[in-house]
Amino acid sequence: MTYKPVTHILFDMDGLLLNTEDLYTMGFEQIASRFGKKFTFELKCKIMGQHSREFAGNIIKELDLPLTVDEFLVETRKIFIELFPQSKVMPGVQRLLLHLHKHKIPMGLATSSSIETYDMKATRHVELFRLFPYKTYGSDPDVKRGKPSPDIFLVAAAKFAQKPAPENCLVFEDSLNGVRAAVAAGMQVVMVPDPRFERSLAPEATLIVNSMEDFRPEMFGLPPFDK
Repeated sequence: MTYKPVTHILFDMDGLLLNTEDLYTMGFEQIASRFGKKFTFELKCKIMGQHSREFAGNIIKELDLPLTVDEFLVETRKIFIELFPQSKVMPGVQRLLLHLHKHKIPMGLATSSSIETYDMKATRHVELFRLFPYKTYGSDPDVKRGKPSPDIFLVAAAKFAQKPAPENCLVFEDSLNGVRAAVAAGMQVVMVPDPRFERSLAPEATLIVNSMEDFRPEMFGLPPFDK
């Protein structure tokens, strides 16, 4: 056993289960280019995991865009209505979720997305997301603060019938803000970052893997994949 055994799993969604971080980038690049600005990967890393109004405000400030937060969100929504239904499942995700479901490992979704944007993203993946009996959104009233605050993971863990202690929960994340939120919640966290991400920036992560395909459940006391 390399790490502490866990009993419950929480998953982020954007950039981890679905390729929607790529779609967000496309949308933000479109808006930025209208004003002669460039939406960089460095800025993307800063805002990943934040609530919509928070990331909108930060993008406007960083790029000095002549938009209000509401105007920015209206413009991006027009783009995302077209893009989000095109989302694709990331490599290794379906295998892991089906495996955990088969072995009755309690799973929860903890996404900073609002329920409205979740619905757009999950529209082609309804069966896959039915594997999550517990879902927590950034728009939930109990989630007062976005990542890197621990709110969303604490709220999500409290929805499990067994009420697990934080140390019994394992979080899967792709963003630095998400990793820090999980650690602040007292949970172990597996990071599956964008290949461009400098791993040394996330020393808090319990484990960093290139892809969900590389994850081995037995490392955390979970049933191994069938051979």
